[in-house]
Amino acid sequence: MEGIDTARVSAWLDDNIEGAASPYTFELIAGGRSNLTFTVDDANGRRVVLRRPPLAQVLATAHDMAREHRIISAVGRTSVPVPPALGLCTDVEVNGAPFYVMGFVDGVVLDSPDRAELVAPALRPHLSEHLFDVLAELHAVDVDAVGLGDLAKRDGYVERQVKRWSMQWENSKTRELPAVEEVATRLREHMPVQQGVSIAHGDFRFGNCLVDVEHGRVNGVLDWELCTLGDPLADLGYLGVYWNDGDEATARANDPTPAGGFGSYADLVQRYALRTGRDVSGIGYYVAFGCWRLAVISEGVYSRYVHGAMCDSGGLDVGLFKQGTENLAERALDAIRQWG
Repeated sequence: MEGIDTARVSAWLDDNIEGAASPYTFELIAGGRSNLTFTVDDANGRRVVLRRPPLAQVLATAHDMAREHRIISAVGRTSVPVPPALGLCTDVEVNGAPFYVMGFVDGVVLDSPDRAELVAPALRPHLSEHLFDVLAELHAVDVDAVGLGDLAKRDGYVERQVKRWSMQWENSKTRELPAVEEVATRLREHMPVQQGVSIAHGDFRFGNCLVDVEHGRVNGVLDWELCTLGDPLADLGYLGVYWNDGDEATARANDPTPAGGFGSYADLVQRYALRTGRDVSGIGYYVAFGCWRLAVISEGVYSRYVHGAMCDSGGLDVGLFKQGTENLAERALDAIRQWG
């Protein structure tokens, strides 16, 4: 199977994962531009999950398996629901790239409005509250106590992020978009004071969670590759980029909330504030920042297609990334103007 050296990986699993028994069946469940994720079923019917970097050449730090394994191992010792870390392989001779293995967690990824139909309308408010409660629990983790105190710099998170993504915009833009420039300027001029340091997931949303649709709970938080230490309100604001309170113009196709019934973002932000004691009065800044960052990311993907770095679009409408950049930039500008 592409991405898996069946013989060598099987031998490694036999030797390093307690209770695992060959032969194994591998199935790709998530791929594309991000890390590849495979389910692995063994001879006894036990299922685990294997993560490895994408096959295309990428920046090493963007898909660091050891780092991701370290994070879920640490978070797994807290009340935050994450798949258990079972093993890490850094020997590239085994599979051509490092990989790690984690336990299988049952659940559904709610990555579209259609998937929302799997959750009864009566459960949607409860599920929404649990998602925000899980985020509050993540942000309450003592980074030193779980061994992540040296994961990254603690202070100046937003400042570093604005600098990083401004540079990324200059390197990848395919045209001039004044909205992107104006938002970047306003973000720099109105930088908030960081309220402590927390584990910042970096991509926290329903699309990166496994949900128990029968009981309206989050069973597991996935995709920790962007995780770092930083400003907790960045994650909260990022949820606001995806959360939809009924405005069709801001609905995102990869989020369930446009289906309705998930509670209002403002009410859920206040719930988070009550649980954490943090001042959320400036959340509009962080929503603007989240929209702006996604706009730059979208432009980067579009630019790589335009310049031939991603030759096969796989039937993807590449123009969606171009339009997505423009829409997100305008949302960011609206949000920062309303906040400021």
